[in-house]
Amino acid sequence: MSWRKSSRSGGNGSNCVEVGRAAEEILVRDTKNRTGGTLNFAPGTWQRFLKTN
Repeated sequence: MSWRKSSRSGGNGSNCVEVGRAAEEILVRDTKNRTGGTLNFAPGTWQRFLKTN
């Protein structure tokens, strides 16, 4: 899977999240704790989140 740094992440490295796509889910993780787990969203839920922020 490929991950990309969110465009909303801070530039100083202290507030960074990465976004990736798995089969039918959008995944979000903390770049400082990549093995600490992920938040999983259905694609439709993720799209609604992006439109409201």
